[in-house]
Order: sequence, then structure tokens, then C-alpha cells
Amino acid sequence: MLEFRLLGTLEARAGGRSVALGHARQKCVLAALLIDAGRPLPADRLLRRVWDDRAPHRGRDTLYAYLSRLRRGLEPHGVRLVRRSGGYVIDLGEATVDLHRFRHLVARARAATDDRSALPLFEEALGLWQGEPLAGLDSTWLHTVRERLRAEHWAAELDRTDALLRTGRHGECLPDLSVRAERHPLDERVAGQLMLALYRGGRAADALAHYRHVRGRLADELGVAPGAPLRHLHQRILTGDPALALPAPQPAARAGADLPTPRQLPAHPRWFTGRDEQLAEFDKALDSSDPRGGSVVIFAVGGIGGIGATRLVLHWAHQNLDRFPDGQLYVDLRGFDPSGEPPVAPAVAVRGFLDALGVASDSVPLDPQAQAGLYRSLVQGRRMLIVLDNAADAEQAAALLPGSATCTVLITSRRRLAGLASAYGARLLTLDVLTGTEARELLARHVGHDRAAAEPEAVAGLLEHCAGLPLAISVVGARAAAHSAFPLAVLAEELQDESARLDALDAGDLTANVRAAFTVSYNALTVGAAEVFQLMGRAPGPEIGQAAIAALVARPVSALRATLRELENAHLVQQPEPGRYRLHDLARLYAVERARTERADGGAEALLRMVDFFLHTACSAAQRLDPHRGGIRPVAARPGVAPLPLADRDAALAWFTVEHPVLLSSIDLAVRSGHDAHAWQLARALETFFDYRGHWHDWTTSQHIALDAARRLGNVSWEAAAHRSLGNVCTQTGRLDEGHAHFRHALDLYGDLGDRDSQAHPHRGLGWVCNQQGRQRDALDHAEQALTLYRQTGHRPGQAKALNNVGWLSIALGDHRAALDHCAQAVALNQAIGDRHGEAGAWDSLGYAHHRLAEYTEALDCYRRALELDRSFGDRYGETEILHHLGDTHLALADPQAARVAWRHALEIAEEIGHPAAAELRGKLSGLLQGRPDLTEPAR
Repeated sequence: MLEFRLLGTLEARAGGRSVALGHARQKCVLAALLIDAGRPLPADRLLRRVWDDRAPHRGRDTLYAYLSRLRRGLEPHGVRLVRRSGGYVIDLGEATVDLHRFRHLVARARAATDDRSALPLFEEALGLWQGEPLAGLDSTWLHTVRERLRAEHWAAELDRTDALLRTGRHGECLPDLSVRAERHPLDERVAGQLMLALYRGGRAADALAHYRHVRGRLADELGVAPGAPLRHLHQRILTGDPALALPAPQPAARAGADLPTPRQLPAHPRWFTGRDEQLAEFDKALDSSDPRGGSVVIFAVGGIGGIGATRLVLHWAHQNLDRFPDGQLYVDLRGFDPSGEPPVAPAVAVRGFLDALGVASDSVPLDPQAQAGLYRSLVQGRRMLIVLDNAADAEQAAALLPGSATCTVLITSRRRLAGLASAYGARLLTLDVLTGTEARELLARHVGHDRAAAEPEAVAGLLEHCAGLPLAISVVGARAAAHSAFPLAVLAEELQDESARLDALDAGDLTANVRAAFTVSYNALTVGAAEVFQLMGRAPGPEIGQAAIAALVARPVSALRATLRELENAHLVQQPEPGRYRLHDLARLYAVERARTERADGGAEALLRMVDFFLHTACSAAQRLDPHRGGIRPVAARPGVAPLPLADRDAALAWFTVEHPVLLSSIDLAVRSGHDAHAWQLARALETFFDYRGHWHDWTTSQHIALDAARRLGNVSWEAAAHRSLGNVCTQTGRLDEGHAHFRHALDLYGDLGDRDSQAHPHRGLGWVCNQQGRQRDALDHAEQALTLYRQTGHRPGQAKALNNVGWLSIALGDHRAALDHCAQAVALNQAIGDRHGEAGAWDSLGYAHHRLAEYTEALDCYRRALELDRSFGDRYGETEILHHLGDTHLALADPQAARVAWRHALEIAEEIGHPAAAELRGKLSGLLQGRPDLTEPAR
């Protein structure tokens, strides 16, 4: 059945889904027809209602186009838009309009013979209102209609209050009446209702004081005295008229009696968007439940403050009212109230439910347990929805659970209510941030789609800084709406400043303030959890591991697990995978803010402990990856730092892969804090990982930082090492002139130091550059100088590498037999010292020498050995080279299919890591398809 909603944003829904109604002007046409549903409207009147006196050129044609589009959209849902003699009319069929239903219910309530029958009708009627009627639509006629509807709503609220007062429920009225009297100080009917409620509540003095206040306001602002009804009520209160006493109590409602139907849900949230997966999960659970023999369906919905759990629950509830014909109960349990109010005691909530279920005051048992039993008896067998909003913990919520499987319970909380899952089978549903599309739609609904479309860059900036948090987006939307003439770019620029971002995400009250939302959750933490939260906010990188957090807070991991569970249960941190934790971007800003205000050093010492942890673990991991590359003796770690033990090369590679972003941030952090030695050593420890994985940009950036740090420290040896590392990465990526310059700088600096052992390294690098430049004679000279220096200093790993280089260059110069000898020596020496990485390179060179001698079977065997070794330690650059050579040999053996497989795999890796051979591999694969004969020439 199609439902039209006018008492809020104009909307049509069928089967729980929204029906497209077009743009705002077309919606105005529909609104005009719906308000007068069943009565024909001439075209001229429609034009005036929609465009006032400013109808566009050829306005009738435009109107007819809108009517045609509406007709096509509505007819599939059983709603006909037809033209009759008197004009256009909308034939609703079985469809309903909330406005007409509201008026019908109010009329029935006013015609009811007793207040107990009228009150449920008033409740249902007022529950249809979702906010400002016809929100977002504008014309002079609609403005008039909107004012009339507000007046109808106001009159219905006052009629309902009169009925409540007549049935003795003055205590229930007082909070709303106090607010109304403050907002409408000259409304004498409201003043009279408040005076009567105060008097019946034993507060006669307050009732008389309010009369004096109203009389003074009327005299000062209007120059009139109160009307006769209010003066008469004042006199009756002064004399204690017995007729003002409470009405006689009505019989208590009992299970099975004619019980009222409570409609306690708050208004439908405006601008709700997304959450399709969670809404479908609610639907699925109810569709599959068995009210005859099953258990009550319970959902506990949670997430970080501002994630929109309450909005989700209320949206679904309003979309599914027909599932709960016996009513809906709602209570805000104030578990995390921004005003600081204490949580609602379960007994107080139960007492409110009993009132809503029609139990007379004198029939409520005194014992709280008996009250809870009566509540469960009254809902037994009834199809009801019970919403427990903002629960403090599982214990508070459990006390309010019904026993009947016909009921459905939706609970929201800032905590993960695992106790409800284990004890009552509750489904735990944790909300994440909105997707990019959902976030953009939510903001556009707040500011208007046209305004959002006009400033796409500003919208992108706003959404980036809100990080998908619905509350943040709504605050931004509210602020933008308050200044509709301001460009969105102004607000985006304000949010750009991290230090003031939380200030900008404040729309002026506690319910629209991101900082306040986080503060409520933070204040509920234990002291230890608050400290961990503060310091986690200071940690660099998107995620952090458990061992790094332990170093950050100087506690053992074993003592940290319970605290992290507390933070996770409070939804202040997330655990996306075992042992890894992250904070929402805005929660991180809040944590930093708390650290700066609550810690003397703002957490600076903790950050240095974390840098120590990453440095010492990275140095250990680098040794695991390549024990022959040269170890690093890291600077001493601070007390409380325990490096992570890594069992083998695979564990080291996995750790580097996971911590890669945090390690880069730690280098920057070390520099900013003036710890250049940490920065240099961290960059050095990452070299092997960057080399194996092809992270050329990160390698280059980190080594430039290391070079600057070495210069500030005045450490010439470290400066030379940074130049050598930069020479390696430049040559790897084809920047040969830069690579040559860096290797030459390294050679000169080592020469100044008299470090003959280290001089061999840049000689080897210069040989590599010269070979890439086609200067094989110069390359061989550098390689032989390196070999001589390594032999003089007894550097066996260096000798093995230099032997391989000499062998490779001998191939290039045509001396293939000498190449076989040098490469075989390199293989043997690498095997002797256990350098598997060097051995893989030597097997690759040996295979290349065999290929050049047309010994293709031997070449294949060498390449396969090299590939097996290379893959065992994850060197993707080396794997690309070996696969390239392997494909060449397969083709030489007249096996183009095997060549294609090897080259294709090599190209996939090359494109992923930016290997300079990618273009050559693409050319070879293309040529293979064309059958070109020149492909038998192997890669060098």
C-alpha cells in the first residue's frame, strides 16, 4: 500500500521503500493535489498554488509535464491522477495520506464519549507528525497551509493535555507544559493547564506565582488583563475549590482487558539515509521469528557517539508500525546523557510503561519487582515494539526486557552489550561510518542538492573532515543551513584546521555537538582506559598494533588486553582485525585534545617510547629479512619498551607489510621531535623491505630524510650510507644520472673516512649504473675494484655479490665461459655463507650465461632455482627479473606458450611495483602475438 507523508518532508513510500517524486516544484504540484485529495483542482488554481503569480513562460505546458511524470510514477502503486470536468484530481484508491489520517483521528478523539478512549486517538494522531509540515517546499499558498497545519497540531496537543488532566495524569503533563508555557508566555489556555497541573501536584504556590507572571506579561506587552476563564481558575485555586481535586480513579488495566495502544515513539528522524544492510537485517529477523514458540527478538545497536544508532532504530520503527498493531513503548534510559543526568533506574522506566499501558496510579504495586511482573503480564501475547534508547549497560536493559515472543526490542547504547547476547540471544549490531555515497546524500539533504552540486570541491572537503560520522555531517548541514547565503567553502576552510575542527562541529546545543558526544563516552571510562585512549590518539598512522600500544603506555601486553576490550566495548576504538586497533578520525582529534589538557607533556614521552618500539623491532626484522645486508645497532630504548619478537623471515616480512604506514610516520615523528638518530636508523632498517616490495617512492623519501638527519648529526659515515641507498633506489627506477651522482658522493665520503671496506659498496653500485648506461667496460672495472676491496677486507657477502657482478658483465662483453666460472663461484660462496638472496641472484646470472651459450636446458634449471629462492623471501623486483629471463629461454626453446605465461606474470608484478622493464615486457607480449623473430634476444 502506498503512503503519502505531508507532516514532515513530502514523501511517498511503498513496501517500506521511497517512491521517486521528482524535484521540488513537481512535489509542490503533488502536495496541492494531496491536500485537496478527492476534489478536482483547475489548472489555473494549481498554477497559482505552485508558482504564486510568477508562473514561467508556457507555465501550463510545464504543469502538464509535471502531472504526466507524477501520473507515470504513481499509477504502478494504485494511485490514479485523472482529469475531470472541474480540473485535476488525485484518486488515492487504497493509499493513505498522513494529513487526512491525522484530521480523522483528531475528529474521532474529540467525538469520543470518554477521555480514556480519546487519548490513544490523540497519541496516534500526533505520532504522525515527523517535523515541519511540507518541509523543503515553498510558495505563498504552501506557507499559508503550513501555518494552518501548525495551528491544527497545536490545538490537538492542547486537547490531548486537557484529556490527560481530566484523567488525573497531571504529572505526565508537567514537563511538556513547562516548556510550552515558556515558549508561549501569552497563551492563556496553556497557562491554565500548567496552573491546574501544578495545583494537583501539590504546588499551589507555584500555580499562583505563574498566574502573577502571566498577568504581568499580558499587562506589559498587550495592555490587557487575563481573560475570565483564567481569572476564574485563579480564584478557585486561591479558595481551594474541591472541584479542582483529582478525578475519581479509574479501574486498573489488566492483561486481557481492553488495553490502550501506546504510541510513544519520538518523531521520525529527518534526512535519514543509508543503512540498507542493517534495515534488511531487522526485517529478516522479524520475518523469520516464530511468535508462537520462539523467543523475543532483541537487537542491541551500538557504535561510537554520533554514529546514528537512535536514528536508525526510529527510522526502521516508523517504517514498520504495521508490524506492531498493539503499540510501541519508548524510553530514553540516559545511559550516556550529554547533560550529565544520571541513567534512568529500571524501576522508573517500568513505571512509565505501566502508565502508557493504562494502569491507574492506585493499582500500581508498591514493590518494583511486582511492577516489572505486571509490565511483562500486560505485554504478554501483544505484538508490540519496545525501544530502549541510550542504555547504560546490559543490566539496565535486561531489567526492561519482556518475556513474550510477540514483542520486538530495539536497544541502543554506546557500549557493546555482550551480556544481552550471551544471556538473551540478542543480536549485536555495530554501526560503522557512512559510505561516501551515503555521506554525500545526507549532506545534500541538509543543504539542498542544488547547493551541494554547485560546490563539489567544498562538499568533498566537508565530507573528508566529517569522516562519515552522521552527527558531524548533520552539524555541518545545520550550520550551513543557518547561513544559507554563505558559500560552503567558508565552512570547509574552517574545518581544515585540525586544532579547531571539533569547535566547528558544534551547532549550538549538546545534542548537536561532536565533542559533547565523545565526552559522554569518555567520562564513562576507567582511569586506565582513559589514559590509553588519550595516547592512542597521539600515535601516528591509521592503525596501531597491540604491542606498539603497550610501548606507548609502558605496560605489558598482558595488562593491556582488558583495557582495550573496555575501549572497544565503549566503541571508542575499533579492532578491524585481531590485535590491530584504530580510532575514528574525529575521535582521534578528541583523544589528542584530552591528552594535551590532562597530561603534563601532552603524551610526548609516550610517543618516543613508541618510536623506540618501532626502531628496535624494525632493526630485528631487517636482520631476519637479510642477515647479510649489514646489521644496525639501534640507540638504547626507553624503559617500558619491549620490541616484538619475530620468529623468522616470513614473520618479519608480514610485520613490515602491516606496519609500513606507521613506520613512515614514525620517521617523520622522530625528526619533528629532534631525534635524528632514530630517523636515520629507521630509514636504514626499512631499505630491504622497500627493495623487496618495490616501494620506490617511500624508499627515496625516507632516505632523503636520513641524509638530512646524518648531516645535522655530523655523521659522515651515515651520510655516505644514505647516498649509497639513494644510488640504489635511483638506479632501480631508471634514474641513472641521479644514481651515479649518489654513488660517487658515497665513494668520496668513504674515501675521506679511509673506510676501504665500505668503499667497495659504491664501486659495485657504479658498476651497476655503468652497465645500465651501456658502458660495460667501465662497469667491469668498478665491479673488479669492488671484488678486490672485498677480498682485501675479508668481506665474504660482498665478495659473493661482486663475483656475480663480474660474471654478469663478462656475459655482456661476450666472455661467456669466464662468466660461468665467476657466477658458479658466486653461487658456491652464497651457499657457504647462507645468503639465499645473493644465491638467487647468482643462479639468475648463471642461467643468463647458459642462455647466451645456447645451453637452454641448463639455463631453465638455473632460473627455476633462482625463482624458488627469490619467492621464499618475497623480493618482487628480483622475481620480475628472473621471470623475464625465464620467458626468454622458453621462447628460445620454441615454447611460446610458456614464454607468454612467464612474461605475463613478470609484467603484472612490474606494473604493480613500477619496474622499469614493464614497457619492454609489454612489447614482447605484443610481439609474441605478431610472431616477430627478434624476440629471441634475451633481456639484460
